[in-house]
Order: sequence, then structure tokens, then C-alpha cells
Amino acid sequence: MAEMQPKVTELDPVWQQITREAEDAVKEEPLMGGLVHACVLHHRTIERALSYRFAAKLSSNEMSMVILREIADEAFASDPAIAESARADLSAIYDRDPACHRLLQPILYFKGYQAVQAYRIGNWLWRQGRTDLAYFIQMRTSEIFGIDIHPAAKIGKGIMIDHAHSIVIGETAVVGDNVSMLHSVTLGGTGKEEEDRHPKIGDGVLIGAGAKVLGNITVGHCSRVAAGSVVLQEVPPCSTVAGVPAKVVGEAGCDQPAVNMNQDIGDCSNG
Repeated sequence: MAEMQPKVTELDPVWQQITREAEDAVKEEPLMGGLVHACVLHHRTIERALSYRFAAKLSSNEMSMVILREIADEAFASDPAIAESARADLSAIYDRDPACHRLLQPILYFKGYQAVQAYRIGNWLWRQGRTDLAYFIQMRTSEIFGIDIHPAAKIGKGIMIDHAHSIVIGETAVVGDNVSMLHSVTLGGTGKEEEDRHPKIGDGVLIGAGAKVLGNITVGHCSRVAAGSVVLQEVPPCSTVAGVPAKVVGEAGCDQPAVNMNQDIGDCSNG
């Protein structure tokens, strides 16, 4: 007799941890039982749970939850990198956000995480040539979460968007891996040209609250953009920029500013 294959959950420690946290949450607050069971405990994999959460949040009279869930399931099945990125985003939030004490929290409560996962499905649709559906996902994500990410933008994994209100990321923007940004960040264009017109954010960059990075410029890897800055020119790697317009004020202050999350630019001269 052939040996039985292990369940998927036995091979996924991240999902195992989430389900344990979900069970504890229901014990601690029974009134949360319906939500936690629907979003987590009724599912065998994180992909299925994220698919359900995506559909539940974005469904409306215009597009049913059933259809949206079918779209999400198709995306996860077609492109394993979507779930890989979702796990990396989850770990990034848990590691960097002091308000995140459980892996369960972003899935249930954090709109930055949920909006990025919705973007990833919209981006998959865009890459499949299903642009109208992709635009619909962008519209609903903006309406529900207050975050506007064009489905054609290219965003890496390990992304942490804290608070996340009023985030705007344009069509030709590129965001590298392990990037952290806070609320009201804009990665925007500077005119009506249709060509490559949005910023390119390197790996490991930290972008402070309210910062605006405009135009087809590069923010070098492991740099910091101070809160409220308006960046109109290239940013060298491993540096800190601040001001309106932003200027280089020193070094980044550490090897991984997006992980360290230190936004104090009082002394940027060394690590």
C-alpha cells in the first residue's frame, strides 16, 4: 500500500502558525469565531484563505464574491510566485511593525497587506492581457482600502506598507524587494507622457510618511526618503534624502533601513 502524502498544512509552517493563532483568537474572543473561521480555519492553505479574503473584501453588486474568488484561485494556481510574495510580505510586516504581534493580524486587519495582495492578483490579470478586470480590481482596492496601485506597476516581495492610507503607485513604477513605506506616499509621474514616467525604487528602501517621489528617477538600494520629502532627482544607494526638493543629507545610517525602520535623520553620517 502506498504511503499517504502529507497534508499541505504539514509542509507550510507559516500557515500552521496562522491557524494556531486563529484558534487562540477564537478561544480568547468567541465573538470573533465567525470571522476567524470564515477567513482562516475553514481553509487548508494560505492561498485559499487569501483568495477568500480578497473576494470577501472586494465583492459588490457589480462583481460577486463567487466570481472574484474564482479569479483569485486561478491566479494562485497559475503563478506560485503570488503566494510566495504574500508569505514574504507577511513576514516583513511581522518583523518590522511593532504593532504586529501575530501573523494572523495582517490577514484579518491590516489594509496595507490586504491591498498589496489584491494588487498582486490585479497584476496577474494585467499580465494575462485581462486589463478590464485588472482595472476593476484597482478601482475596488482603491474604494475599499484607500490605496491606488496601478495593476501594471512592478512590485517585489517582502513589502511592508504601514498604516497605508492614501498610497499611490503609478503605472510604470517599479518597487524592489524588502521595501518599507508609510502612509500617504506617492510614486507618481510628472506629466502627461505615456512612456516610462514613474520612479524606480531599489531593494531595501525606506520611504517615510507623506513622501512624494516623482518622475522616472531611481532611488538607490538601501536608501531612506525622509517623511514629507519631495524627491525629483536620482537618489544614490545607501543614502538619506530629505526636504522640498529633497537633497542628500547623509548616509542611510544602517545596512537595511527598510528593516530597521529608523526614521530619525538627526545623525545620518554613519551607521
